[in-house]
Amino acid sequence: MAISVAVQMDPVKSIDIKGDSTFAMMLEAQNRGHSLFVYGPDALAFYDGELTARGEDVKLRDEVGNHVDLSNERTVNLSEFDVVLMRQDPPFDMGYITATHLLEHIHPDTLVVNDPAEVRNAPEKLFVARYPDLMPATLITRDIGALETFRAEHGDIILKPLYGNGGAGVFKLAHGDENFAALTELFLGMSREPFIAQQFLSEVKTGDKRIILVDGEVAGAINRVPAAGETRSNMHVGGRPEPTELTDREREICARIGPDLKARGLIFVGIDVIGDWLTEINVTSPTGIREVKNFGGNDIAALVWDAVEEKLS
Repeated sequence: MAISVAVQMDPVKSIDIKGDSTFAMMLEAQNRGHSLFVYGPDALAFYDGELTARGEDVKLRDEVGNHVDLSNERTVNLSEFDVVLMRQDPPFDMGYITATHLLEHIHPDTLVVNDPAEVRNAPEKLFVARYPDLMPATLITRDIGALETFRAEHGDIILKPLYGNGGAGVFKLAHGDENFAALTELFLGMSREPFIAQQFLSEVKTGDKRIILVDGEVAGAINRVPAAGETRSNMHVGGRPEPTELTDREREICARIGPDLKARGLIFVGIDVIGDWLTEINVTSPTGIREVKNFGGNDIAALVWDAVEEKLS
């Protein structure tokens, strides 16, 4: 069935299509005969009970440097679409949260993927705390005394912003590192939010596994290996993707969280696993679709649209 799709995203002309999951999802929608309209979150407007957005129709090509044509710029009523994909990148700030509130006015009559209320209620590094037995030792705080106690107990730790993304602002602090005080002062001065500390997992040297779940079921995975001299495996900062298979422990993790994701309307989710431990549950704008397919895995974009079309029918 042909459906109308609006995509809330960062500027489509500037994306790197070689690894962009939003592009893969849009390309699959176009191949199925679905219409596509794109707009940015700053183009949303809510007035007199109606949510509108200013944007353009889009046609895509899987050609680097020549991947998009935009046309027919106009303002639309988003309730007239069948589906809205909420796919702009974090940070998960008040602008992001406000967009989830606005999209709630049209969901579920217009299916928003992922469910905006559940996106708002599941920040990547907080949602994972619902499964304490699956995650490494983790502290969320702004209290320096609590952080010092945690560091004394666990030695090497990772310190990162609670609402960051893409590996930005992630630091490894070795036991006895004299930069501890200066770094915590920097974090305290940057925002009023807590930050997160986790026990350093040495297994990250062999990779940080991204596992993708579609409607609560495992759809594929890649291993992301940090660059030399790095502890961060994010591909934004030079991590190298490689094919992988799931371990029994990883299947156990997915079996535990999958039903909860499905019940919450979180159709497309990427989780991060290091060694035996779940470190993040990514629901805002997870990536990895193109890498999984490039390594001979599932066409996850197709699985996402299968799930969406089933819900619409």
